Amino acid sequence: MSNQPIGIFDSGYGGLTVMREIVNALPQYDYVYLGDNARTPYGTRSFETVYAYTLECVRHLFERGCRLVILACNTASAKALRNIQQLDLPRLFPGKRPGDLPTRRVLGVIRPTAEVIGGYSVAGHVGVLATSGTVTSESYLVEIEHFFPRLNVAQEACPMWVPLIENGEHTHPGADYFVYQHLDRLLTRDPYIDTILLACTHYPLLIDKIKAVLPTRIRLVSQGPIVAASLADYLLRHPDLAAQCSQTGTRQFLTTDSPTDFSRQASTFWGEPVEAEKVAF
Repeated sequence: MSNQPIGIFDSGYGGLTVMREIVNALPQYDYVYLGDNARTPYGTRSFETVYAYTLECVRHLFERGCRLVILACNTASAKALRNIQQLDLPRLFPGKRPGDLPTRRVLGVIRPTAEVIGGYSVAGHVGVLATSGTVTSESYLVEIEHFFPRLNVAQEACPMWVPLIENGEHTHPGADYFVYQHLDRLLTRDPYIDTILLACTHYPLLIDKIKAVLPTRIRLVSQGPIVAASLADYLLRHPDLAAQCSQTGTRQFLTTDSPTDFSRQASTFWGEPVEAEKVAF
């Protein structure tokens, strides 16, 4: 079988925190990561722009042999996933018979998280920290209500967090103000919150600063382990698709920007050095 890796897409580096958990859970598969670093951040862009960029990157991963692509980006999952699943895949990769699933699949990070987040809360009050684009889309509110209609969900957009992280400022004392500011706003909005979801793949890099501010009664939840467990379950339930994904343990890293810059920055998210290749569309 030719190389048919599982594709993992993000607007920048944050998706590497999800990929790391996926690889830990399913190390046997081949993976290719694509970061659209030349056009990041997605969080403040329009629905139309995020959709166009995401579809372009997904198609590139398909051209590289991927049968399955994970949008490890909350903004792309919020603004592009539904259109890609419902409009593009059936048109571009139809099944052999009417009603068949498309021969390519694209999954996101919002639904798997929404399916389980209510189980983490005892009080029934959950906070969501995310980019402006994800918050504005209200995707988490809609998805969580579907699974946990009685759960109280408060959102807070943190537009400065991703730039702080991507510029290497997140470990400096100057980041403390922005962390405290948004946590204070969220807990003022709902003081009964006992669980906070980090609904951006960058945010785990701020977890130490977040924990330093939060009351110990509040549980922090990162998406990576949830998405990894959900993908493992998905492949078990779709053995035909799993069989099409090659299993030689390779990892490849692609970027739309400077591969030297990507390789230098990515180690912060991936946990070890990487070598990246530049792609152009």
